[in-house]
Amino acid sequence: MAIAAHPDDIEFTMAGTLLLLKGAGAEIHMWNLANGSCGTAEHERDEIVRLRMAEAADSARIAGAVIHPPLVDDLGILYEAHLLARVASVIREVRPSILLVPSPQDYMEDHVNACRLAVTAAFARGMRNYPVDPPVAPWNGETVIYHAMPHGLRDGLRRLIHPGQYVNVRSVMEYKREMLRRHRTQKDWLDVSQGMDSYLYEMESMASQVGAMSKRFVYAEGWRRHSHLGFASAQADPLSLLLGPDCWVDSATERELDSIA
Repeated sequence: MAIAAHPDDIEFTMAGTLLLLKGAGAEIHMWNLANGSCGTAEHERDEIVRLRMAEAADSARIAGAVIHPPLVDDLGILYEAHLLARVASVIREVRPSILLVPSPQDYMEDHVNACRLAVTAAFARGMRNYPVDPPVAPWNGETVIYHAMPHGLRDGLRRLIHPGQYVNVRSVMEYKREMLRRHRTQKDWLDVSQGMDSYLYEMESMASQVGAMSKRFVYAEGWRRHSHLGFASAQADPLSLLLGPDCWVDSATERELDSIA
């Protein structure tokens, strides 16, 4: 399951990995917590929400993914109890063995809060006394969490983020492009608001930069595996298990986790 903030976030940093997991036999789910209500310079709120939901559904159809409806307006992804209970309910329903979430460091609070909500909701998946909305029975299965790269590959203080795992997405790049092309209104908005005059180029450039970081792939998506504590066994890494040679773990980065700063 991929959980992100806004329609098109998954396509930028997670879609290639999702497509490969689908090819490996996994059932895949896509969920944008916000509806894209602020992503326009021309449409009224209800109209842009309708358009962006339709675009997200088109993208999910290309991937062969189950899509889940958004919960809040843009800038409404807040780390608070009611929203957490709603996210936890869906995680209990889906029971993901792999949970793809945003980077805990990013330039935008919606992205960071989507990450925090997803991680905490997964942590509470088996807590019988934690009330979720709507009610769903607790689930105690393993779920391994992987954090995607931030947009622009840097945190909010401009520091470059290095992945610990790289997924080779070259074989699915055309599908990843086609998924992103479905978000037509977002391309128009980013052209105006952030000067991204080439929407597809921005995505491809990030995939190319991550590939260069790996020193082995042309196009890649980067991941950092979350602590296993409270989620799975210490060595659980189903992404590597399912994707085989298309998922490379950087042993040097892994060793750095044990170093003392």
